[in-house]
Amino acid sequence: MRKFLLMLFLLFLLLIHSNLWAQKITVNAGLDSTVIWIGSQTHLTFEVSQQPNQKVGMPIFSDSIIGGLELVEPVKNDTIKSQDGHIVVKQRYLVTSFKDSLLYIPPFPFVLNGDTVWSKSLSLKVVQPFKIDTASNAIADIKPVLEPKFNWSNVLYIILLVLAIHGILILLFYLYNKYFKKVPELDSKEMKLLLPPHVVALSELDKIKQEKPWQQGRSKEYHTELTDVIREYIERVYSVNSMEMTSEEILDHLRHLRIEQKSAYSGLIQILRLADLVKFAKWNATPDEHELSLMNAYLFVNQTKVEEIKPLEVVKNEEIKENTK
Repeated sequence: MRKFLLMLFLLFLLLIHSNLWAQKITVNAGLDSTVIWIGSQTHLTFEVSQQPNQKVGMPIFSDSIIGGLELVEPVKNDTIKSQDGHIVVKQRYLVTSFKDSLLYIPPFPFVLNGDTVWSKSLSLKVVQPFKIDTASNAIADIKPVLEPKFNWSNVLYIILLVLAIHGILILLFYLYNKYFKKVPELDSKEMKLLLPPHVVALSELDKIKQEKPWQQGRSKEYHTELTDVIREYIERVYSVNSMEMTSEEILDHLRHLRIEQKSAYSGLIQILRLADLVKFAKWNATPDEHELSLMNAYLFVNQTKVEEIKPLEVVKNEEIKENTK
């Protein structure tokens, strides 16, 4: 019986001890290097081994750990799970010092449920790597600002670069105009304006001569086409709005031809008056009369033609001015 009670008591003590041990935390502190040069950096690390559900109060530093030991970067926390079920929380500080001395890093408290565990103390030796002889170094005047020497090679490089860019732009412009730029398409009216009036008129007369519409019973159409060719020719050569005029108005505007080109003027009279008879009086002209009108049309163009070619823009401007009257 006594042995049984003794075993129960020992088991009770073991359970209490296990529970206390499970609640306990361990703290470790360390430096990556215990000796650094002035201005160099090292890491100060605190490691806390604890249960996953425990909340440990850890020290917080803002600008420095202690006097002379400055913080370079804020704290970085890292948590690692160990094989025995504990977790290890690491606090890592990047520190530096600008003071040639031996720094003492005291223990810091880590609190769990009112119990405090202290980290171990550390020391860091900060060394001046060279000696400064202040006695031999006298204060000197401020030196004047040095002006750099003029570099002709840089100027030449810039000039060549600018010339190369201009050359490339000119080449691209040439290639674009030659291979890529679309030539504006001209309609039939603009094409006629580019050619001399007599060339256009004679070409149209040649077409009428080949077709000979009067032989196909299209006398009215034949004289309409023939007079349209002559009217367009007169409009371009003499700058009169002949397309909107009557035959008598056209003859009145060109009455100066009665002296200068009498035969041409007589032929024009025959063309216009016979066309009026066919179109409006339903006159049945003979084949000879049809041929005579065509022949007089050739005669009028050849005797009154002007070899000078006006630019397209000039012709267009003249037309615009004439239409706005």
